[in-house]
Amino acid sequence: MTGTKAPPRTRAGDAPPDGADGPYGSGDGDGHGGDGGHDGRAGGGGDSGWVADLAMGARFAFGGGREGWTRTLLTAVGVGLGVAVLLLAASVPHMLGARDARTDARDNMISTTDIEKSDRSALQLSADTEYHGDSIRGRVLDPEGSRPPVPPGLDKVPAPGEMVVSPALKKVLESDDGALLRERLPYRITGTIADEGLAGPSELTYYAGSDDLRLDPENEGFTNRIDKFDEPAEAPPLPPELVVLIIVICVVLLLPVGAFIAAAVRFGGERRDRRLAALRLVGADTRMTRRVAAGEAASGALLGLLVGTAVFLPLRQLIATVESQDLTVFASDVTPSIGLAALIALGVPGCAIAVTLLALRGVVIEPLGVVRKSSPPKRRLWWRLLPTVLGLALLVPTLNGFDSSSTIGTYQVAAGIVLILVGVTALLPWLVEAVVRRLRGGAVPFQLAVRRLQLDSGTAARAVSGITVAVAGAIALQMLFTAVQEDQTQRTGRSEEADVMVMADLDSERYASLPGKLARTEGVADSLRMTTGYTVLAGEGEDSPGEQLTVADCATLKRIAKLPSCRNGDSFLLDTSESQSGRSQVRAGSVLDLTGGTYAGKKHKPELWTVPKGTPQVEARPSPLGDFLPGIIATPGAVDMSRVPDASSETYLTLDPENRDALEHVRNTTAAADPALYVMTLKSEATSGQFDAIQRGLYVGAVGILLLIGASMVVSTLEQLRERKRLLSVLIAFGTRRSTLAWSVLWQTALPVVLGMALAAATGLGLGVVLLRMTEQPLAVDWLGLGVMTGLGGVLILFVTLLSMPLLWRLMRPDGLRTE
Repeated sequence: MTGTKAPPRTRAGDAPPDGADGPYGSGDGDGHGGDGGHDGRAGGGGDSGWVADLAMGARFAFGGGREGWTRTLLTAVGVGLGVAVLLLAASVPHMLGARDARTDARDNMISTTDIEKSDRSALQLSADTEYHGDSIRGRVLDPEGSRPPVPPGLDKVPAPGEMVVSPALKKVLESDDGALLRERLPYRITGTIADEGLAGPSELTYYAGSDDLRLDPENEGFTNRIDKFDEPAEAPPLPPELVVLIIVICVVLLLPVGAFIAAAVRFGGERRDRRLAALRLVGADTRMTRRVAAGEAASGALLGLLVGTAVFLPLRQLIATVESQDLTVFASDVTPSIGLAALIALGVPGCAIAVTLLALRGVVIEPLGVVRKSSPPKRRLWWRLLPTVLGLALLVPTLNGFDSSSTIGTYQVAAGIVLILVGVTALLPWLVEAVVRRLRGGAVPFQLAVRRLQLDSGTAARAVSGITVAVAGAIALQMLFTAVQEDQTQRTGRSEEADVMVMADLDSERYASLPGKLARTEGVADSLRMTTGYTVLAGEGEDSPGEQLTVADCATLKRIAKLPSCRNGDSFLLDTSESQSGRSQVRAGSVLDLTGGTYAGKKHKPELWTVPKGTPQVEARPSPLGDFLPGIIATPGAVDMSRVPDASSETYLTLDPENRDALEHVRNTTAAADPALYVMTLKSEATSGQFDAIQRGLYVGAVGILLLIGASMVVSTLEQLRERKRLLSVLIAFGTRRSTLAWSVLWQTALPVVLGMALAAATGLGLGVVLLRMTEQPLAVDWLGLGVMTGLGGVLILFVTLLSMPLLWRLMRPDGLRTE
């Protein structure tokens, strides 16, 4: 360089040592090449030197021309995607807290006996219903004074015949599809419920006014007396297996985000190191180059925070449009807590700086170049196994079950799972390097891909580590879900002989004609009715177990028992040996008290009935509910059920499968008799609501994390192609076919992914076994689910390769050799 004087050396340590690594300069093997003998500012003395060095790194990030901006934008996009997911995760506590606060403020589960009638009281009827699969929360209010309690979101209690509805319910009622629902809710809409009275924007709920509610002191039913809103029922604790599910889901969904951010901040590493070598040439020392690199990485991470925030803001609005009734939240609820947001704001740049400095430890940056051409040292295995060993050590004490109510136990389980999955990310680079080092031969595209991985397998392994963690956790989750689902799915004991059941008190006059109306309802193909009540052996009182008495016509009785013959006036004793209640104590000639005596704490004048002598014992069939009815069955001519105070009428209906609205017609008929009557759909199995909610949360999170995985791998692949722009141009100039290079890109993506999927399958199976032992669930492997999870890796390979083809085609031109 004409007119340029090389910087003087002032330390012996600056001279090239014997046996210096590589042809481009010298170093001490740790990236230390001297402390400098240049001007004092370059040496970084004092706080001003630190600031100036960091600012120089920022200028490199934003002022490096097209190449610099492209590299910084790719880093920002990769970091931003991770930041957006972290912000969503940080919003979960506030999201759930705000939703629970609103629902708690409107709930009131006080017992009627606790409140006296006053000027501030009101009667409240729970009138929940469903419409086309969506739950509708309904409350009917009847003020007992001039100052009744007003629900949150309302200005006043609706007048009789009026109702205030949620915006979502109003939309349904005003739509063409809401005709049957308008028939069921014959109130005039006078307003809408404000946000503070709703669980979320998609919730279907209403408050209606009435002046004819009645309170039965002996049987509160669905009507109770209230004087305020803010007395929620205490939520039941989650079972240990569901707690573990939630922990694993959070780890699986969030841990890949950290891997993606760590990979994104290393984009453009080769170009960065060449710039740092140029800085060494003009007089910078090793410490200054590290600070410059830290400033550049922090700048890209800070821009990533802005990108992540920009992505997060529209995601808030998107989440508010989710129609699932159990997940609906307002956009304002999706707000990160201040502490977690601050942790993200500080942690992401800190992570970027730490990863950058860690990467520079293995690089010797000298004034004449960067030592990268020599073979990198072999990765050591022993320390990569430590996280897995420590994680297992934390989980082993919980293998025979753990106390989910213990905070320490929960943190111990979470830490153990995190360490095991972190061990996957630590082990994958060693596995990829160990395998590709031994690969030889093959087609030209395969050889190109293997040679590239042999030179630098760390970048490819880091790009795949996110999906490896996600799949390993997903396999473990799938095993745990399979076992927990069997535990959380219970047989309801209901058969397929009927579709719905409506039960009503027999002593109410307004229910007398309901069974006939239900049988004539549009969409009902068949119906049967029985009346049930509980009796006790006369004179036994509370010490006598209740015996169920079922009265129906002969056609119905033949469907619940094997009868030799039947005519009105007959009665039968059921053989209940298969009943969970055990054998009946009633025999022919037994005297029964139809009132139940003092049974259930109620006192009635005894109504005695003697089981006729010669009453035969018959074998029970499963009832429409699927169980075996214990006790006595009889025809109406044998016993008058009006003498049974607590008798109830059960109507079972079989619906026409061709009529889409048959169930809604049944609900309308029932609501016309009493809006509080519940129409029970009869299913052979029912899954825990808590389990369903967790499963839905997993699916929503899995979709988001898969999108993040795909986007991050695309960004990483595009950055690697940009790094090899000149190499690709050289290959094209020498006549290499484009298809050869395209296949090499596919192989280069496929090899680390295949190895990652194999490691994920092994880790996932092992972790799944540990989790099953911890939750005391039977060992079960969902091989189909395992295949689907690992198959996702192949789908991502094709996805990433196809999206990288346009850039690959553009880079494969001879003019890429042009440089300045």
